[in-house]
Amino acid sequence: MSKKIAVVTDSNSGITQTEALERGIRVLPMPFMINEETFYEDITLTQTEFYEKLESGANVVTSQPSPESVMKLWDEILKEHDEIVYIPMSSGLSGSCQSAIMLSEDYDGRVQVVNNQRISVTQRQSALDAKLLAERGMDAAQIKDFLEKDKYNSSIYIMLDTLYYLKKGGRITPAAAAIGTMLKLKPVLTIQGDKLDAFAKARTSNQGKSIMINAIRNDMENRFGGAKADNIWLEVAYTKNEETMRQFVAELEKEFPGFDIVANPLSLSVACHIGPGALAVACCKKIK
Repeated sequence: MSKKIAVVTDSNSGITQTEALERGIRVLPMPFMINEETFYEDITLTQTEFYEKLESGANVVTSQPSPESVMKLWDEILKEHDEIVYIPMSSGLSGSCQSAIMLSEDYDGRVQVVNNQRISVTQRQSALDAKLLAERGMDAAQIKDFLEKDKYNSSIYIMLDTLYYLKKGGRITPAAAAIGTMLKLKPVLTIQGDKLDAFAKARTSNQGKSIMINAIRNDMENRFGGAKADNIWLEVAYTKNEETMRQFVAELEKEFPGFDIVANPLSLSVACHIGPGALAVACCKKIK
C-alpha cells in the first residue's frame, strides 16, 4: 500500500491559491511587511496592490513565514496524509528553508524539506515534479532525494527595467546603480543554484532579450542534454507588465518551436528586490 503524500510549497513558486486547489498542492502564503503592516501574498495582497504600494515608495520588506503558521499547516495536512514533501524558496535567497528544516526535526521523518535552490517558475516545476513522483509511488524521503539531486537542472535569466530597487535593498552599490541608470543599461541577472548574480549588461531591451535567449539555449544544449520540447520545460516570469511578457513569449515560440511555454508573474518576494518591468526566462530539465 503506497503512502499518501502531500506536496506543499510557498507562494514564491508563483502557484496561486486557486491553481493549488486545482492541482492538489498546498501553498503557504509569504508574509510581507508594508509600512509596518503585515500582508499575505495572494490572501490579503494582490499583485496589483503590491505594485501600487511598491511604486508609491512604501517600505516593502519580505518576511519569513512564522514557525506557528508552518507547523499549523503541516499538522492540518498530516491528519489526512502520511507524509509531506515541503518545497520552500531557495535557501540562498531566504532563511525560511533553514527554519523549515529545523521545524521538521520534530516530525519523525513525516515532513521532508527539500533544499533544491529553486525560486519562482522553477520552484513551481519542482512542486509539479514532486506530485508526479508521488503518483509514481515514491515516498517523501525519496522525492526529497530526487529533487535535491536534480537541483542544478534548472536555469533562470532576468532582465531588469530599473536598478532602483536593487540599490534600495542594498544588493548593489549606489555608484553602480547611478552609472547603470545614466547609461540606461538593462542588467541581465542569473540564478544558478542559490544566488542572484550579474550576468550581462544590455543597452536595450531587445539586446537584453537576445542575450537571455542565447544563454538559455546554451544551457539547454550544453548542460541539459538538448534544446528539445520533450527534454525541457521552458518558462517565462515577469513583474507587472503583461504586454511585454506576451511579446517575449511570442519571440520564444519562434526561437523554440514546439515548446509549451508557461508564463507566470514573478513571485513578489523577488519582485520587491528587482521592481516592475522585469522579464525572466527559465528552463528545467523534464523528468524522464
